[in-house]
Amino acid sequence: MNKKMKMRRGLPSSLFPHGPATYWGAPMLRRLLFLFASLVAASAAFTTEPAFDQPPHDYWHRPLTDRFTRLQADLVAGRVVLDGNGEKPFLLSLLRALEIPATSQMLVFSTTSLQLRLITPANPRALFFNEDVYVGYIPGGRIEVVSLDPALGGIFYIFDIPRGSEPVQPERSNRCMNCHAAEDTGHVPGLVIKSVIPGLRGGSLDSFRHGETGHGVPFSERFGGWYVTGAQNFAPHLGNVIGQLSSAGLTKYPLEPGTQFDFARYPVAHSDILPQLLHEHQIGFVNRAVAATYRTRALLANGPLNDAAIVELDSLAREFTRYLLFADEVPLPPGGVAGVPAFKADFLRTRRAGPNDAALKDFDLQTRLFRYRCSYMIYGAAFTGLPPEFKQRVYRQLAAALDMKLPAKEYAYLPAEEKQSIREILRATMSELPPGW
Repeated sequence: MNKKMKMRRGLPSSLFPHGPATYWGAPMLRRLLFLFASLVAASAAFTTEPAFDQPPHDYWHRPLTDRFTRLQADLVAGRVVLDGNGEKPFLLSLLRALEIPATSQMLVFSTTSLQLRLITPANPRALFFNEDVYVGYIPGGRIEVVSLDPALGGIFYIFDIPRGSEPVQPERSNRCMNCHAAEDTGHVPGLVIKSVIPGLRGGSLDSFRHGETGHGVPFSERFGGWYVTGAQNFAPHLGNVIGQLSSAGLTKYPLEPGTQFDFARYPVAHSDILPQLLHEHQIGFVNRAVAATYRTRALLANGPLNDAAIVELDSLAREFTRYLLFADEVPLPPGGVAGVPAFKADFLRTRRAGPNDAALKDFDLQTRLFRYRCSYMIYGAAFTGLPPEFKQRVYRQLAAALDMKLPAKEYAYLPAEEKQSIREILRATMSELPPGW
């Protein structure tokens, strides 16, 4: 068992040199636990980080500018009308209104949602997404929406599917914050992706990649509790697996997509690996951007940035830039990824082309996700909402990383030709780059 697993399953053995059983229940252990609790309480008492719902963040009181809030205004004004002739027609019309491709569909059968009672391997939850909005749908359930606000991060909604001409009546959910503004997201309103081994009813029997998101997470720790199609080159992986506990331990069984449910109940007949890879990258990007937004705002609330704050923001910008440039991307397995053609076409419809028709959304899919390793999420709400004091630092770090005259060692994986292409694409497609960039 590695060190990481030891930490997950119990206290480090170094605390108990003669074994934990020798000390369990003893006064020494009680004193040790009391001391630990006291240190945690003292640390919390002296922290200067404001909660996401307190000034200067004011999560629940700031005006919203996210995409779904704007759609609500269009619905009320009658500028947009959704299809009330059934669950699936309504879902498809909602996706069209939000410009989310139905081909981005991913199916998850673990009970990692507010509507956990409805989710089983025979009734999986479908997720759809673009860069700024995520929609969840369960047959027989309610619609879930996470819409990214540039200043606040994830805004969470849930509502019943209306019938006929009934209006959409979304409620802004605070229960979502129990997971989406907790430890996994750094206690700011972010996105969560779980990887678990579900039981027969969907409950989790084992879990992986705690608090880790993004394209650096090993494939061996992804996809648990998800149906995955088109992933032959990724075998073995945690997708399409169900578990059962017995006296012998945890036994895993294969669960092929479409054997427990009818794909006809959903917009498309797949849960393709390519949307799941992009979804992972996006979540890692969003969570890092939202965390940087909240941290920068908290530091600025204390007045002019002091030396320690400047060092911290510079460090955060460096790590963010590394993610932006795919510095720690896990290589694709031999054979790469095919991807469903319809989804690839939908994804590329919003590409922003620069010189020679090159774009950040152009796929590679042989050894890595993209031909030009700079995230297309730089165009999305999570990036545009970064405070200027942080965003300008990212632009400086980005310029240094793409400098061909003084190449940085940590970006040696980017060939000079690729760096040049990325610079040209950004210059042609972004209007707020610093002068001379």
